[in-house]
Amino acid sequence: MEPMPQSSLGGSPQQPLPAVIIGNGPSGICLSYFLSGHRPYVKESAAHPNPILHRKLQDIVGQSLLEQDLQFLCEGLEGRSPSPLALLFDTLVRPDGDLGGSAESQLTWRREAGHCVPHLVLGKGPPGGAWHSMEGSMFTLSLGDWMELPSMRFRDWMRRRGRHLRNDRATTRDIAQYYQHYVKEFSLQEHFVLGSVVTSVRPLQGHSVALDPAEEMCGQPGGGADAPPEMYEIRGFHEVESGNASPFCLYAQNVVLATGSYDSPSRLGVEGEDLPHVFHTIRDLERALEMQQLDPDSDPVLIVGAGLTAADAVLLARHSNVPVLHAFRRAVTDSGMVFSQLPQLMFPEYHKVHSMMAEQSLCSCGPYQGYTSLPRHCLLRLSPDRKCLLEDAGGKRTVFNISMAFILIGSNPNLSFLPDHGRPLALDQQQPISSKRNPLDTELFTYECVRQPGLYALGPLAGDNFVRFLQGGALGVAASLLKKMDSTEMA
Repeated sequence: MEPMPQSSLGGSPQQPLPAVIIGNGPSGICLSYFLSGHRPYVKESAAHPNPILHRKLQDIVGQSLLEQDLQFLCEGLEGRSPSPLALLFDTLVRPDGDLGGSAESQLTWRREAGHCVPHLVLGKGPPGGAWHSMEGSMFTLSLGDWMELPSMRFRDWMRRRGRHLRNDRATTRDIAQYYQHYVKEFSLQEHFVLGSVVTSVRPLQGHSVALDPAEEMCGQPGGGADAPPEMYEIRGFHEVESGNASPFCLYAQNVVLATGSYDSPSRLGVEGEDLPHVFHTIRDLERALEMQQLDPDSDPVLIVGAGLTAADAVLLARHSNVPVLHAFRRAVTDSGMVFSQLPQLMFPEYHKVHSMMAEQSLCSCGPYQGYTSLPRHCLLRLSPDRKCLLEDAGGKRTVFNISMAFILIGSNPNLSFLPDHGRPLALDQQQPISSKRNPLDTELFTYECVRQPGLYALGPLAGDNFVRFLQGGALGVAASLLKKMDSTEMA
């Protein structure tokens, strides 16, 4: 692990950093790129296929996008994201991307040191975040080009490594390495503090829904009349090579939450879910195969779930000829199944799993030996003797012998460093935070939390679940932070 920069250890409440970013995945990397002085400008030759946006762009040719009325530029845009800024940035970078066109980007980039915002990016692992914990041989759902960040074309980076995209898609290993290389390519390392685990984030002054009222009465470092109106205390520990943990405490005027949604796997809450042979990530299946804990003669592995992660697990296990029991609650013909939303030519492996789910049921001897599909089944119990109890839609219960169980039913953000896991900041404060159903409540054009000034959310936490769309959020946060710095300097 890289040592923590000394600047992050010696901060004081009177001199906080302008920004601290929690999370070093693509959201955090992209925002760091903006805050390091990289600024997008509208090209002189800009010719956008959208005639309304084209006219607007002609008025700001040669000007930085960060200094424009972003809300005005977003008006009238439609696309696959509910975020106006996500649509704006995406259509500027790939004007006809959804139509499969190849129109060039409307933006050019300049590095201007005078527009840097001092910041740190805290992350537990290497730059790229959760992409490094995924099974590396799996292909991304999005097109490879849609995974790239500003100023470094993913396809060109792949060519330099002597690799090519398959069906225009890349492996998760390629994506993780691309993000790690991106940080080095643009000299962002000085801002990244690896091996950092955040345990607490709280404002030091003023009333906030994110601060426990009882804590407001406690003496706070840097509190009192001289403290700035917006300042956050970030506490945590820094893992060092010796395996020890070194605590840290730093202060920031603004905090950006960019932790993604893969830190906390969803659980069923059934009896036996915490047994040592029960797991919740596909990475655990990969390790079991690498350590040869599973083989063709093993009892079946139980895979629970009907999403793409569960499908990846089926493919991984069957590639090693490990027998599989695949249980899921929906009917195979359910229109809500994710497989129906994927073009078959681009995603043949997922359609293969969908065919297996439909044709290889418990009561048939279909063509996929070693795999058993259990549609409309619920897992009721797991036992220490490696048995599981499943119930079908008719109420019939069956006991199966298994070697391991993998419950792959999605994941949720881990905001344990915020009071009540950040629920008071969500759209629905009564429900847990979910990137798809209940993201944080943020302003449309700044991504600042509605109920917490100075606290921002990016990526899945704000409902932007695809890399191509999270970059618009980074644009909005960067523009907001730059305006705050300008107003502070003028004051």
